[in-house]
Amino acid sequence: METKKNKYDTNPLDPDVERKAEESWGEQGGSNPTQQVGGATREVGNLPAEDARKNVYSEAPTRHFDNPPLEAPYPSVFVPPTYAPPTQYQPRQNVYQARTSAAPNPRSVTGIGVPERWATTFAYTPGYIGLVVSLLELFLVPRKEVKVRFHAAQAVALHIAFLIIQTLFGVISTISGSSVGGSLFKLAAFIFLLISMLRVWRGEPHRIAALQEPAQWFNEHIEPRNRG
Repeated sequence: METKKNKYDTNPLDPDVERKAEESWGEQGGSNPTQQVGGATREVGNLPAEDARKNVYSEAPTRHFDNPPLEAPYPSVFVPPTYAPPTQYQPRQNVYQARTSAAPNPRSVTGIGVPERWATTFAYTPGYIGLVVSLLELFLVPRKEVKVRFHAAQAVALHIAFLIIQTLFGVISTISGSSVGGSLFKLAAFIFLLISMLRVWRGEPHRIAALQEPAQWFNEHIEPRNRG
């Protein structure tokens, strides 16, 4: 028994497919059959843009770094390009001298009106002069001048330590009757203070670890007159 088919069932092997299609769409497959194109090939008219393409100077040409004229032929790849001469090297010494000459005047320390380099150096002056100078700086220089107050406090502790040690050597020389040890210590203390002045003047770090705590105590407990 043949199965009933609906309109959606198709069979590509059905020999009546071609006949049924011709009956549905007509013998030529439609009302407007495709016409055969014949005759010689004719040239299509050029667009306005075609004329511009033929003229190599119609558009802005690629410019080279050496800016050759437009009429010049393209250079060969075997010809090395020309470059602008390099900028003349300026010695570093001239730049340094110019900066040095244009450097501003050194800043004066608040409270004493002395340049910072001189204030930090004078604090290590040998003898009682350095002790007096460092104490005055602690009393006059405000706390915002951290570097000056640090060296002033360290110099006070250093001078007091030297005075204590010299007093001990004086007692020993009185008992023993010989002052050789005291003289050698005075010479060593004098040389150490001169080295301290030189290092501070050059801007080198100068921190005495053994005097860190007493120097900090002097800096904290001596209140400056100007608290700015």
